[in-house]
Amino acid sequence: MKPLFYCDHYAIPLPDGHKFPMRKYAMVRDLLSLENEFRFVEAPLADPHVIELAHDPDYVRRFLDGTLDRAVIRRIGFPWSEGLVKRTLASVGGSLAAAEEAMQTGWGGNLAGGTHHAFRGEGSGFCVFNDIAVMIQHLRAQGRIRRAAVIDLDVHQGDGTALIFADDPDVLTLSMHGKNNFPFRKQTSKLDIDLPDGTGDEEYLRLLADVLPRVFSFAPDFVVYQAGVDALATDTLGRLSLTLEGMAARDELVLTHCRDYGRPFVITLGGGYSNPLESTAQAHANTYRAALRFCGAT
Repeated sequence: MKPLFYCDHYAIPLPDGHKFPMRKYAMVRDLLSLENEFRFVEAPLADPHVIELAHDPDYVRRFLDGTLDRAVIRRIGFPWSEGLVKRTLASVGGSLAAAEEAMQTGWGGNLAGGTHHAFRGEGSGFCVFNDIAVMIQHLRAQGRIRRAAVIDLDVHQGDGTALIFADDPDVLTLSMHGKNNFPFRKQTSKLDIDLPDGTGDEEYLRLLADVLPRVFSFAPDFVVYQAGVDALATDTLGRLSLTLEGMAARDELVLTHCRDYGRPFVITLGGGYSNPLESTAQAHANTYRAALRFCGAT
């Protein structure tokens, strides 16, 4: 059975009416647990020293001890709490554990992570630490990879990841996102595809099929698939018009390219804010089902 790493057991106290859909994480795990194809492993807490490979040590320390400025906390979008600290460390730890699984078996999955709005010295958009950058920097520091690629299909640009690796010739960042959506001040990824509001399945899949060969021609040793599902038409923050079938076709495109390329890759969740939330959970679960179907368990 394929291990997937989870951290939905850590509670973050949120005020009434907060728009972040925290319960989706448990919903995804519940859906996948019905199929007896996956083994669910509690994500370990990431070592802060490993996080510092991608983040300013002072920012890491001040988040952990709760002394960040109010303005910095506001940009993150969550009130600070001990629960937030543990959930954040576990989210990064799940990606690090998934990366280790990928190096051993070909692919790994984290049922959290994809926190691509976090910059080196501050968080943003519900993202504290950038687990994608931490994974890549950790594997590079160990000498296990040299080049990496990020396929970020969240509807919101992966601005934090783009800026962290802006001057790094050995990391390719692809972000395919809504042109008129958050963040309103975009960064420059190595490959940016800006989508107009209302983009549907056909045009989305055509553009994705055109750009994926450019990612793999970069010859990365390791790939991260940020598989946000907020491009769904039902998403309250998405502004695009993909169907569940289109989202499944998206996953198939990415995952068959990863399989055929034959290097380790990790899947992280990313965003999803559908109404009803069940559509988000189903789309996230479909990504991991597709990975198992196209890439196997080992």
